[in-house]
Amino acid sequence: MEIGEKLRNLRVQKNLTQEELGERTDLSKGYISQLERDLSSPSMETFFSILEVLGVTPEEFFRQDLVDQQIVYTKEDSTIYYDEENGYELKWLIPDSNEKEMEPVLLTFDQAGEYKTFEPSLSETFIYVLDGRITLTLGENVYTAKKGQAIYYQATEPHQLKNQANGKSRILIVATDSYL
Repeated sequence: MEIGEKLRNLRVQKNLTQEELGERTDLSKGYISQLERDLSSPSMETFFSILEVLGVTPEEFFRQDLVDQQIVYTKEDSTIYYDEENGYELKWLIPDSNEKEMEPVLLTFDQAGEYKTFEPSLSETFIYVLDGRITLTLGENVYTAKKGQAIYYQATEPHQLKNQANGKSRILIVATDSYL
């Protein structure tokens, strides 16, 4: 794995934007973007500062996992994040999925809940509606899917998911890890 990709994965795992990481390290959003795309190399001081904000030691950052690959995951392996303000719960099904090619998550919306707007990327996204009805705004287009339907798209335009049901909606999302 490239250093930039690993930095980006850690930043996303900490739920930070490039701008937020830049503010916490006195670096520009553009420079963070260059680091994550391996277009620039940080000084040791800058690198250690970034790792400190991301909450990992250099040893942890460079350690190669030598443990056996886990195949079966239980609910105890998952991580849950609830955003009360925007009305959704995000459940990461695989603990280290942000370091893999695919990231499966369960997203449960409260009534009128909405998920953040994502910037364009090369990520491919699969969504299966388990309950309720959701809309995907992809660029200027809006798509609706209800229970039992699936959505599949390449995220080359800004995109956002919203609940359109008169109650909760629950979806399974599997996204690849391909950024512009």
